[in-house]
Amino acid sequence: MTDYYEILGVPRDASPEQIKKAYRKLAREHHPDVAGSDSASEERFKDVSRAYDVLSNPEKRRAYDLGADPASPGGGMGGGFGFQDIFETFFGAAAGAGAQRGPIPRARRGQDALVRLDLDLTEVTFGAHKEVPVDTAVLCPTCGGSCCRPGTSPRTCEVCHGRGSVQRVARSFLGQVMTTQPCAACHGFGTVIPEPCPECSGEGRVRSRRTLGVDVPAGVDTGTRIKLTGQGEVGPGGGPAGDVYLEVHERKHDTFVRRGDDLHATLQVPMTAAALGTTLQRDTLDGEREVDLRPGTQPAQVVTLKGLGVGHLHAGGRGDLHVHVEVQVPTALDDEQVELLRRLAVLRGEERPESRLASASSGVFAKLRDKLSGR
Repeated sequence: MTDYYEILGVPRDASPEQIKKAYRKLAREHHPDVAGSDSASEERFKDVSRAYDVLSNPEKRRAYDLGADPASPGGGMGGGFGFQDIFETFFGAAAGAGAQRGPIPRARRGQDALVRLDLDLTEVTFGAHKEVPVDTAVLCPTCGGSCCRPGTSPRTCEVCHGRGSVQRVARSFLGQVMTTQPCAACHGFGTVIPEPCPECSGEGRVRSRRTLGVDVPAGVDTGTRIKLTGQGEVGPGGGPAGDVYLEVHERKHDTFVRRGDDLHATLQVPMTAAALGTTLQRDTLDGEREVDLRPGTQPAQVVTLKGLGVGHLHAGGRGDLHVHVEVQVPTALDDEQVELLRRLAVLRGEERPESRLASASSGVFAKLRDKLSGR
C-alpha cells in the first residue's frame, strides 16, 4: 500500500498544520506550471495531491491508519462503507450506533410525573390524607395496550421477517463485510400494526385525568417529594407506568412561623400584665393553651410550650412552640392614669430616671442581634 506519509515527508503523528505545510511546498515544486511537462513531475504531483487528500481528511486518515486506502478504487471507503461501519463490524452494532440484537420491544416504560402539592401548616404538622388530581396517560380501554383495532393483531414485518433489523453487504479493505441496521419498515419492532386502534391511534394509551389518594406524613416541608410508585403515565405500547412525585409546597400561616420543626408566635401583653405577671390563653394548632407570664416579664422574652410544634418526619414526637412576648406600652392616658403612674414613679424613685447605654452583650439589643444572626 502506498505510504502517503513518506510521499509528503512527514511523520505518522504529524499535525494537520505540518501536513498542509509539506503539501504546499511539494505542490509548488512539482506543479506542471513550474516543473514543466515532465511526466515524472506530473506523476509526482498527482501522488502528492492524493496523499494530501487522504491525510488532510480526519475520517480518511483514520481509515488509512487502520490499513485502508481511501484514495484507491474499492479501497474500503466506497460503496457507502465508512469508518463508522468498520467500527461497528469489529466492536458490535450496540457500541457503534446504539442498536441492539433482536427486535425492539414495542412496550416501553412511561415517563415520571412531577406534581405540586400545596399544604397548610396544620396538614404538615399532623399529616393528612389528600386527593390529588393528575393528568397522565393511562392504558387504552379499547385495545388494552395492544395498539391494534379489536379483533386484529400485529403482523410480522415482511421486510425483516420479525428480526427488527436488516443486513447489508459492504466492501472494505478486508473484503466484503456484513453490517446490521434497524429495519425502516417496522422501525425495529419486528412487527407492524395493520389496523391501529381508533381510540389511541396505535399508541396503546390515552390521556386521562384521575385522582390519586396519598397519606402525607407529618413533618414534610417545602421541597419534600413523595413518591407514588407506578402511578405515572403508562408507557407506549401499554408499557409499565412511571412514577408520580408530589413536591410539597407549604403555605404561609397568618400567625405562626415555622423554623425546622419548631413554631414561633408573638404574644402581645399590656405593660401591667408583664410587670405583675399573669396567665393568658393562647391559640395554638392544638387549641387554646395557657401561657404563664412571671412578674417582671421583659420585652422579647420567650416562653416555650413543649411538644406543640410540627411533627418530626419519620420519627415520633413534635417540635416546640416558642411564644415571643411583646410588651405594649400605653400611649393614650387619662388624667387619673397619668397621676397613678407618677405616684408609682415616685414610689420607685424614678421620677427623674437615670439612663445609660446597655452593653452590646445584654438587653433587647443583644436579643435582636441574636435573632437576626439566627442564633
